[in-house]
Amino acid sequence: MTARRVYLDHSATTPLRPEVRSAMAPYEDEAFANPSSLHRDGQRAKRALDGARAAMADALGAAPAEILFTGGGTEGDNQALVGAVRAARGRGRHLITTAIEHHAVLNTCRWLETQGYAVTYLPVDAGGVVDLDALARSLREDTVLVSVMLANNEVGTVEPLAEVARLAHARGALVHTDAVQAVGKLPVRVDELGVDLLTLTAHKFGGPKGVGALYVRRGTPLEPLLYGGHQEGGLRAGTQNVPGIVGLAEALRLAVAELPQETARLAALRDRLEEGVLAVGDARVNGDRRVRLPNILNVGIAGVEGEALLLALDMQGVAVSTGSACSAGQEGASHVLEAMGVPPEYIRGSLRFSLGHTTTAEEIEVAIDAVARVVERLRALAPAGEARGR
Repeated sequence: MTARRVYLDHSATTPLRPEVRSAMAPYEDEAFANPSSLHRDGQRAKRALDGARAAMADALGAAPAEILFTGGGTEGDNQALVGAVRAARGRGRHLITTAIEHHAVLNTCRWLETQGYAVTYLPVDAGGVVDLDALARSLREDTVLVSVMLANNEVGTVEPLAEVARLAHARGALVHTDAVQAVGKLPVRVDELGVDLLTLTAHKFGGPKGVGALYVRRGTPLEPLLYGGHQEGGLRAGTQNVPGIVGLAEALRLAVAELPQETARLAALRDRLEEGVLAVGDARVNGDRRVRLPNILNVGIAGVEGEALLLALDMQGVAVSTGSACSAGQEGASHVLEAMGVPPEYIRGSLRFSLGHTTTAEEIEVAIDAVARVVERLRALAPAGEARGR
């Protein structure tokens, strides 16, 4: 019999919650109609769509009309950045982001540079916190958008979004945040953050893959990326994924309802994992330990290669990552850890552990034991002079 695997890669994706699957089922079976249809079947689907939109808005402190359903986080980021700067092209062609954004933002910004836009990439400190003084200095008369993630997907550092929004709005710029990792792990209220655009996706908090949402503050100029029908207020043409949207709303409802107790539980498990992993020696936590998500632990271990460590742990039945799943297979070190100034020997041996709703205390102990065994073996195999990262 195969031993049960320990899944500690919830920041890459999470398992679909049973309650979410149950909520989606009717709209995959008998209530399958197109919500744009005027007949009774279509109107049943439309009521589900409207109910999900209202529930999403309530959870985020928004109005229902400010919720735009998308196909996920990458689409939401592209819609926010490209749609906002295109709508503001007459006022300016400069935008600001950070050096540690997810590639859904960074690669969109790089593409915009090929289209004649200027992009400033803000530095971060050793913990991954954005430099607010650099932001203030970088804002220009032609700055139309500032995009700063709410919480980093590799190290879990939480950014000072309310202050970012205050600085940007004072100069007339819109503010977008990629909140994909933060939603479901932190209280996220758009009225408190002060942002104009916010991206989230369902599969990071127990919902289905392939569906997400973009909050668009009322009055925010935005051009569509897709042209066709008039769905989603004319901003996202195409028949809506009603089962997925219902699942998204149910997953968010559950996450928000459970947030206080789940945050405390995950933080305690993370702290125990941190204690156990650091016990291997010559290891460090990457990221700000004061302002971070409760479920992410990024550790650099000298004297081993992160990919070798990941594969060895996988053979032991423990699933982790070396960083963002969207960067897997790319050559080169983590752009996040490099921007933070992490020493190369700890970048090479970095691992991201990310916990979730299904993670147990027993699984944490299994992971700690596996890390200790694997690190000891890999260090013993390392050539002389490299066993401690020299």
